[in-house]
Amino acid sequence: MKRIKIKYIKFLFLIIPFLLIASCEDYLDKSPESIINDEDIFTHFYNYQGFIEEMYNCIVDYGHAGYARFLFADEVISGVQHTFDVGNYWESSGGSGLFWGSVSTAQVNFDKRVWPLCWYGIRKANIALSKLDMFQGTKEERDVLEGQALFFRAWFHFELMRFWGGMPYIDSVLEPDKEYLKPRLSYKECALKVAEDFKKASELLPVDWDTMDYGQLTLGGNRQRISKIMAMAYQGKVLLFAASPLMNGQSVGNYSYDAELCKLAADIFGETINLCSTTQMFELEPWKSRTDNFYNFVAYKMTGGKEVIMNATPYLWYRTESHMIGRTLPKQLGKGNNGVISPEVPTHNYIMNYAMKNGLPIDDSESGFDPNDPWANREPRFYIDITIDGDWLTKQTAAGPDMFAQLYNNGRHRAGVEGSVTGYFYRKFSPQGLSQWDYNDVRKFNAFIPFLRLADVYLMYAESVLHGYGSPLATTSTSSLSALDALNVIRNRSQLPNLLPRYYASKEKFMEEIIRERAVELAFEGQRFDDLRRWNIADKPKFNIKTAINFDRGTNGKPTNIQENIIIKKTFIKGKHEWLPINYKDTKIFEGFQQNPGW
Repeated sequence: MKRIKIKYIKFLFLIIPFLLIASCEDYLDKSPESIINDEDIFTHFYNYQGFIEEMYNCIVDYGHAGYARFLFADEVISGVQHTFDVGNYWESSGGSGLFWGSVSTAQVNFDKRVWPLCWYGIRKANIALSKLDMFQGTKEERDVLEGQALFFRAWFHFELMRFWGGMPYIDSVLEPDKEYLKPRLSYKECALKVAEDFKKASELLPVDWDTMDYGQLTLGGNRQRISKIMAMAYQGKVLLFAASPLMNGQSVGNYSYDAELCKLAADIFGETINLCSTTQMFELEPWKSRTDNFYNFVAYKMTGGKEVIMNATPYLWYRTESHMIGRTLPKQLGKGNNGVISPEVPTHNYIMNYAMKNGLPIDDSESGFDPNDPWANREPRFYIDITIDGDWLTKQTAAGPDMFAQLYNNGRHRAGVEGSVTGYFYRKFSPQGLSQWDYNDVRKFNAFIPFLRLADVYLMYAESVLHGYGSPLATTSTSSLSALDALNVIRNRSQLPNLLPRYYASKEKFMEEIIRERAVELAFEGQRFDDLRRWNIADKPKFNIKTAINFDRGTNGKPTNIQENIIIKKTFIKGKHEWLPINYKDTKIFEGFQQNPGW
């Protein structure tokens, strides 16, 4: 009988979801008690589930991983120049980067790396799939085991593709003593295989684990377990990405949308939205509770409200001092930077994506935008996402000069490397009152950057309908919702009126609004880097600057002497910076695994 070695299988499935089994260390020199038979693991449901649980812990929480992904695009800048801004993607190698390094699935680990954990997760998923014939439980139990494994195999491939492009699709357990010769696939080829796994997973997974017998031991704590809706949403997303101009161009030479793939994506998104509506498993959070998608002040309560379809796996619960959230607040607030002297702050050029209160973009002649009073009468999301000069930072007068933001030239929260280099802080993930005076117990504060929420599904639906069915007014075979309807749903939730007809008079004009709406609704959630590249516009000058607003504070509290200052012009070389480089040693595994262009 073949025997496998693992450190242990701990049935945290029975205790707390998503707190998973221990790290994947080198398992040599273990005691005999740690050697477990295949039959011990793969014949019984909870043992099998325990094996699968570790895949949840292979998900990299970008908020805990060295630096946040939104630094890569035009959203945010820090006082210390990020090497992505100058085109040096190699900076992410080694021990301090996000992408490469050693494999670790330890529960509390701030140094998880995308590349090794994805490949590790893929292998683990394939092992789980290869052992299904040994399972002796019910069909429902077998289905959910298989569905999770298929989902993870697809999801980890998709994570790799988003950063590095098309990969070999590994759908079996690779034996270490056999030569591996699978070449890299085109993005489209790989995406179709990913989509098929997501589709199969969606057919096997439940909508709600709470309704299943195997979910009763964790009743009420199953919301973020891999589910049917999660698999469907990602099936649509991978197809839309494959259909996008960059991926379609590199796959077949046509740098426009693949209409047929867009149709497939649109139909799946439509079905996903309908299923969310009929089951009420996921719903858009009402405006007043929208921030529940991102943070709460309840110890050990997962964030996400009703809207977040997939969240990061929580490695630990207090989310300021040891999390990127802490680097988004003025250091003077005490519970913010925790010694980090270069906070991450929104760029002025990016916040200009936010519309006016009347719903019109600021460059519309009828919007009412006043360049001499740039923060007046902006849309509601602006005021809950962005901290501007004069905003209160704490409720307590004991905070003294830190009670209100001083972001004017040489202001207390502007000066030096400890302040904002752009004239803004943001509070999408760090609410007012998160300070040593108002909320001292930071271990009760939780904040997460969602991987996928329902608002994103609506916006992807609008985009895929537009380019698949050809019109903002078109619907799909699975939904009566038009592309325009879907966009208006998100606008209306944000207390904005419906889009005016002149903004959907053509495909091009409507696409501009999709781009702007995604920039605002998904601001700082790590989607922008993917979006600019897949739309094949990341090299455009508009998206390659990071600017600050310099101003004095007038006697009426309003800004005066306003000047926009370019802090940096990003380096983006077409034909090179669409993808990250692959670690040199990995390109030497075999001849068919070639380096990305330009590196």
